Amino acid sequence: MNTFTAATRRVATGFVGAATVLAASVAIGGAMPSAMADARFSLPNGKVRGDGVTLIKTGERVRIGPSLAANGAGRSVWVSGNVKVIAPGIDTREVGPNNGPLGEDAAPGSNGVSTAGAAATLSVGYVVGCQVDIGQLKLGAEGSLANTGLLDTIAGSISLPLAPGQIIYAPVTASKKGKHLEEPGTYFLNWRNVQMEIQGCGGYAQARSYAVIEVTGEDHQKIQLWGKPFPIG
Repeated sequence: MNTFTAATRRVATGFVGAATVLAASVAIGGAMPSAMADARFSLPNGKVRGDGVTLIKTGERVRIGPSLAANGAGRSVWVSGNVKVIAPGIDTREVGPNNGPLGEDAAPGSNGVSTAGAAATLSVGYVVGCQVDIGQLKLGAEGSLANTGLLDTIAGSISLPLAPGQIIYAPVTASKKGKHLEEPGTYFLNWRNVQMEIQGCGGYAQARSYAVIEVTGEDHQKIQLWGKPFPIG
C-alpha cells in the first residue's frame, strides 16, 4: 500500500494488507542446528550518494531463534529495517515498455533490477548464502554471481532448497521488479519482523541486506548499498 503527500512519496511493503509487514514468512532451504537461539542484534546504518540521488538504510535489526518447524535441524530469522531515497535529481517519467539497458537482467538483486521505464526503481531485500562468504560478493559493473536463485517475493510461505555454495536473493519489495519512482521526491520503504525459515543446508549460513536504486535517463546510474553480513548459525 502506497501513501503519497505533496512533497513525499511513501512506499511500504503491503504483504498482509497493511503498510508495514507483520511477520511475513519465507521458507529458505539452508542451515544447520542453531547455536544462536533467540539472539538479537542491530546492524550499522549506511548511506551512499549518486548524482542527484541518495540511498540511506537505518534501523536494521535481526532476531535469530529455533525453527518454527521444531525439527531440531533449522532456525528462524526475523529482520526489520528502513530504506530512504532522497531523489531530487531524477526525471519525471512514468512506467513504460522499457526493461532497462540490454544485458542487465542476469543477476538478481542488482543487475536484475528492471526499470520498466520509470524514472528510477528501488529494490530491497536480503542475500542468504550456504557455506559462502557473502561479505565478498561482487555485482554491478564488476560481474555477475553464479549459483544464484531468486525468491519473487518475501510474502507468504516459500520453500527453496539451498545447497552448499549457493546464494539466494529474498526481496522485501513486493516483487523482484522493485518499487518504481516516477518523479523527484523522497521515498520510504520499511519492513518489520519479516520471517525467513532456514532449513536443510549442510553447513553455516550467512545473510546480508541489499538496496539497489537504478536511475534511467541520459545519466544512467545503478547505486548499491550493502548491509553488514550476519551469521545465521
